[in-house]
Amino acid sequence: MVTRNQATLADPDVDRIAVDGRQLPPPEAKHYLLVNKPRGYVTTLADPQGRPVVADLADVGARLYPVGRLDRDVEGLLLLTNDGALTHRLLHPRYALPRVYEADVEGRVAPGALGRWRRGTVLDDGPAKPVAVELVHSSAGRSRLRLTFTEGRKHEVKRYCEALGHRVVRLRRIAFGPVALGGLAPGAVRRLTPREVAALRAAVAEHAGGRRVS
Repeated sequence: MVTRNQATLADPDVDRIAVDGRQLPPPEAKHYLLVNKPRGYVTTLADPQGRPVVADLADVGARLYPVGRLDRDVEGLLLLTNDGALTHRLLHPRYALPRVYEADVEGRVAPGALGRWRRGTVLDDGPAKPVAVELVHSSAGRSRLRLTFTEGRKHEVKRYCEALGHRVVRLRRIAFGPVALGGLAPGAVRRLTPREVAALRAAVAEHAGGRRVS
């Protein structure tokens, strides 16, 4: 048992810790889930309007929080966890974790126009420039682009596409940092693997100058 001592370091996952003779409860188990958020779900834990919320998709007996937000009409990868320290780092702009989206847009985007898409543009809240842009397919009425952003600004992908003359008709996030959606069905949930959790920690540690994320 570790008694109160300012010079003592303790690991709450290993040591029994007591304060004034009273043992502290063990730390809450950490959960890391990946949800394929369907269109129409709200990225909150509860909704006063009675709309379906992402918390309804994942019941693990613990209160989990979304890592960032996806608009109600946006589909795809959403992480849920009760690891507040990791969540803070994953969302902090200085760590610049890439978010990869597939956007179906109105109209034809020609391969020769990709240079313009990659150069960036100015939105009403400042300059915006994707890390990468790929053309998945294109037709007269609709095109699909794969865009990678790192900032996570509100409606950024939609506003970016519209600024370039193409309204988004469907938007899906397929990757967040080192974690990919893969073939997970809409509405389905799975636990992150230990390797995926370690990769997320390594990603923010790398951008933080190698400091360890506990």
